[in-house]
Amino acid sequence: MQHIKLFFALLACWAITQNSIAADKHGESSDNEFDPMEMIMHHIADAHEWHVISYTSKSGEEKHITLPLPIILIDDGLHVFMSSAFHHGEKVVQKGDNYYKLYHEKIYKTDALGTINYGPEHEVLNDKPIDFSITRNVASMWLSIIIIIWLFTAAAKRYKGAPAVPKGMQSFLEPLILFVRDDIAYEQIDKHKADKFVPFLLTLFFFIWINNLIGLIPFFPGASNLTGNISLTMVLALITFLVTNFSGTKSYWGHIFWMPGVPVPIRLLLSVIEFIGLFTKPFALMIRLLANITAGHIIILSLFSLIFVMKSVAIAPVSILMALMMFMLELLVAVLQAYIFTLLSALFIGMAVHDEEH
Repeated sequence: MQHIKLFFALLACWAITQNSIAADKHGESSDNEFDPMEMIMHHIADAHEWHVISYTSKSGEEKHITLPLPIILIDDGLHVFMSSAFHHGEKVVQKGDNYYKLYHEKIYKTDALGTINYGPEHEVLNDKPIDFSITRNVASMWLSIIIIIWLFTAAAKRYKGAPAVPKGMQSFLEPLILFVRDDIAYEQIDKHKADKFVPFLLTLFFFIWINNLIGLIPFFPGASNLTGNISLTMVLALITFLVTNFSGTKSYWGHIFWMPGVPVPIRLLLSVIEFIGLFTKPFALMIRLLANITAGHIIILSLFSLIFVMKSVAIAPVSILMALMMFMLELLVAVLQAYIFTLLSALFIGMAVHDEEH
């Protein structure tokens, strides 16, 4: 499925790009043209503010309502202020003797005029302060954590005292918890060891699933692309890597570096391959989640962009219908990717803690 999604994402981007190139060849001003690539990249990228709504005023001016987020910089001291001080990148912020400018969602040190210096390949040469700002993805992550804590706290209250018939939030969460425990953890990890890893696997499943769903909400407080951000998927894969290898048994490490019953020359070759495999497995976890979620966002936005690129009402019904179908598919992908990430994590852990007898 992920290969099909990636194919359609690339195909849609190619079609939009070709249409834009054709428009430029016909002498149309690029300043007045809708740029779908810029819109798509702006959506899937992180930001220092959270967009709420846009509207056109009576005077015809386009207005944007955004939720400013905290900017936290370390540069000759600690500087804390709100992102609204940048006025969407139009103003320079002075803190002490330093000036800062928000440029393409990156904060750079500049002069009082906000000058951006470029290199021979149009790379930005300005220095950057150490940035610990609360971006949209970070805020979305904290929102998902609050939702998870609320869900499980509400369900846990029902289990206090005598067992009760599942009701409300409990009846919704209990089948999912049992599914992760019985069909993922117990199936991949030895049962006498699995219970130790069930809380970790449950956290993985619900964290990824809820953030996938938040990313599919097209309005505030959704529309973030947290699980399509390589920083998050890398950290999740790294945690799985650490849990797997720190839980590894003597038999697990023996089968990696000095597998029994194999001739010595083959052992030397296989040990190198197995060692590389320690890192390729979490790398595959990282890329799988990143690619699937990002591809889904690109496809949906590309389908909507076709209306504005082709400037035809005739394409609108087809574009909207296909986007809605893709959105329905993404609801399935949201839970499917959470399941796959959790399943593979359980599989890797199960391989590490399994005791072999020779």
